[in-house]
Order: sequence, then structure tokens, then C-alpha cells
Amino acid sequence: MIRWLTGFIDRPNDSFDSAVAFWMAITQSTLSTRRGSEGEFATLLPADGDAFLRVQRVKEGGGCHLDAHVDDVDEFIGRAAEAGAEIHAGAPVTVRSPSGFDCCVVEHHGESARPKPVLLPTGTMHLVDQLSIDIPGDRFDDECRYWAAITGWELRRSAVRDEYRYLERPAEMPLRLLLQRRDDQDGCARGHLDLAADDVTEVVGLHRSLARGFTASSSTGRRCSTQPASPTA
Repeated sequence: MIRWLTGFIDRPNDSFDSAVAFWMAITQSTLSTRRGSEGEFATLLPADGDAFLRVQRVKEGGGCHLDAHVDDVDEFIGRAAEAGAEIHAGAPVTVRSPSGFDCCVVEHHGESARPKPVLLPTGTMHLVDQLSIDIPGDRFDDECRYWAAITGWELRRSAVRDEYRYLERPAEMPLRLLLQRRDDQDGCARGHLDLAADDVTEVVGLHRSLARGFTASSSTGRRCSTQPASPTA
């Protein structure tokens, strides 16, 4: 059973520091001590609640992946394998979906409190609320079945756009999983983070002003989008 989800923001070395600074500013979080043999991992620490965003410096590429925090690691890996995952041994073990999206499997350590939305001086609220898995069109149905199977969450059709499906998350879960069908048929699934905001225009303006202040802003800003949704939903 999945108890918590962590979204990993993966960035190459040349844009890693600027990306970390950008996401710290957007989420109004602080940075944990860096971990790993080369200081490649760190956690974004929210002002309240439990952390659910981490950053990782990668050698090439970038994007997002997930960590699933579970009660029984072996049981979850077995369920993922039955659903069609490719299993990659390591510490932690990674399960790769049929269309190539990675999810690391880790033990749950009691995380349960979703952070509150960020409140801007104008009164606007926003928060990172969703990870979108962007799937090649010919693999969309299989990928939807896979994520419904490994999470145990109900798969629902979006009322907004036909190419969207989402999984009905438990109330305490910090990230919703959106499954988006791409128009192209090639390549692997990709991921990006979505923010919910009660004033999209203002928050988009904030993103742009912050991006102008950081080096490699095109790399940091391209990986998220802002949705007109209630940040308390």
C-alpha cells in the first residue's frame, strides 16, 4: 500500500543549482543537507507538514520521477512486476512502467501531513499539487491500467479534457497522479509537476519573474505548469 509519494526534480549539473533555487522560491521551502557520494540529493523542506519534493543532480537529461513510500517494499515490487513493470535492482529498487516512467520504492517512515498552500502577500494561494505522466498515445491505455493496478486507486476520466485520466488519491496524499495522452507515438513517458493556484495569472507572473533571476531559467521553468484549481482541494 502506498502511504506517501515524493516527487523528484531531476536536473543536470549545469542547471542544478539554479533549478534548486527556483523551486525553493516557488515553494517557500528550505533545503536539507545534501546527500549522496557527490552531494546529488537534497530535500525541499516545507514550512509545515511533511516533505514531498526532492531534487537530484543527474548526469544527463532531466525531468521528474517518483518515490513510492510503502509498508511492504517486496509486496509492492511484486505487484508492480505482475502489472508489467521492469524491475531494476538497487538501493532503492526502481520499478519502470511499461512506457518507461521510473518509480523508486522506499519504506514509509510515518509521513502523513500535507503541507499547506503557499500564501503570497496579495492573498493568492498556490501549491505543488500534481505530477503529470505524459504518455505516448499508443501506450496510453496500458499505462493507465498499470498505474491503477500498482496504486490501487480508482482511475477516473477527466471532465476537462479527453486526453486526461487521473487516479483518485487518498485524502492525505500530497501528489495527485495525472495521466496525459500525448499526440506522438514515440519515446518514453515523461513527467512534470503541476501547481494548483486560485489566481493562475498572478502565479505565472511570479514564475516568470523568478526565472529571470536564475541562470538556465528555461530549464527550470519548462518542467512545470500551473492549473486553475483550488489549492485546498
